[in-house]
Amino acid sequence: MGVMTRWLDPDEQRTWRAFLAASRALMDALDRELQRDAGMPHAYYEILVRLSEAPDRRMRMSELADATGSSRSRLSHAVSRLEAAGWVRREDCPTDRRGQIAVLTGAGFSTLAAAAPGHVEGVRRHLFDALSPAQVDQLRRISETLADHLTGS
Repeated sequence: MGVMTRWLDPDEQRTWRAFLAASRALMDALDRELQRDAGMPHAYYEILVRLSEAPDRRMRMSELADATGSSRSRLSHAVSRLEAAGWVRREDCPTDRRGQIAVLTGAGFSTLAAAAPGHVEGVRRHLFDALSPAQVDQLRRISETLADHLTGS
């Protein structure tokens, strides 16, 4: 006796497909623009943003992985690429011999500062310009609900 599958009804199916298409198209557009304008994918941009907002522009690698929703190994690979570009450097953690700290370099901050205006304009153009203020409020509340549900917050 298996558990009965709760199939999607036609409205749920349409909603799911629209959400998937919109999410993919938005992230693809932002990724393409960041790659073209700043030479990096959105995931790398997000790492630079998180570091830029952290005290002394530094974070433990484990915290940075959690903040960006990345696995430790994927983050380590990304930070290696950002190190090769000269935008991030790693330091050993003084309080934990196994831990490492990612530090945003001056060049990394400059790269982020140069990329940010175009990226913000892309977010505005692709997302916010298409929505009414009420829809923006709804999207935020729906997204917060989903994030809390999925992360167990």
